[in-house]
Amino acid sequence: MKYVFVLWGLFSAQLPAADLDWQRQADLLMPVQEIYPAVFQGEIYVAGGLSSELPKQQGQMTAKVQIYNPEKNQWRYGPALPQGRHHGQLVAVDQQLFLFGGFVQDQGGHWSASADVLQLNLEQQHWLKVATLPLPLSETISWVQGNKVHLVSGRAPATKSNAQWQDHTDVAIHLVFDVKSLSTTEAAALPEAKNSAAAVVLNNIAYVFGGRVVKGGNKATVHSFSPEGLQWTAQQPMPEAQAGLAAAVLNQQILVFGGEYFQQGGGVFHKVWSYSAPTNSWQPQGQMPIPRHGLGAVALNNAIYVIGGATAAGLKQSSAVLERVVIQ
Repeated sequence: MKYVFVLWGLFSAQLPAADLDWQRQADLLMPVQEIYPAVFQGEIYVAGGLSSELPKQQGQMTAKVQIYNPEKNQWRYGPALPQGRHHGQLVAVDQQLFLFGGFVQDQGGHWSASADVLQLNLEQQHWLKVATLPLPLSETISWVQGNKVHLVSGRAPATKSNAQWQDHTDVAIHLVFDVKSLSTTEAAALPEAKNSAAAVVLNNIAYVFGGRVVKGGNKATVHSFSPEGLQWTAQQPMPEAQAGLAAAVLNQQILVFGGEYFQQGGGVFHKVWSYSAPTNSWQPQGQMPIPRHGLGAVALNNAIYVIGGATAAGLKQSSAVLERVVIQ
């Protein structure tokens, strides 16, 4: 029996797609992409975002906040943001919900990077500006360690101009926001400047996957950050260079979903990858039933929820799809 088990283990390792079970859930109330969802008080929050379904005169962005209850499999609208916003980092930490940066309509353009730190006031049920980042920051990534929020990489204004997407440049900055003092400090910068990456924390180590350099294309690089050593370490690169992707942790596995590319007319990645931190190695985990980029992924109740995004590269075909992914 032991011999048969070992053979089956080897065989199943060659067919990892059977390990994931994709379950379609209730659609978002509004299709959105370029979102960074958060789990807060047992529910999933999606704040703002871009949508190909919205008018161009309003920048195709929304201020709506969508909240998903997994027990009821239902979405509802929550307190709206002060203004439409996309590419903002929504982060739950220390029983509080914050939104960092993102793009807003300002200074005559639809892509004005924001330095705002917003917080949801639960008693008054509206968002308040509680702090300002040292610089406007969008298309960044974030993670939580202790009661501190780490904001790494992204795009910031290259000059005094800050209205259009082309006014910004890729950065490697690493900001640390203390939710108790509402203050920001700087930590060791990421070894490379880029935007549209993905990040997770596993066993108190942060991992940053992929991303893109505007003039250099997608990146396959992976770096980890230890809060003890306060330094970055290069890890095994991704099998494919991906940007606009999402990642989440389930059962000590890091799963990476989607993303987009612009070569040869552009497209969306359909493969799912699993990263093993102990072995620093990658394994395929089948394909997404509905490939997307600019999507979100969060872990909740022994599952990963894959949220929204777009089924075509760029601001096209924004999706309302929600899928629950479990490991069989």
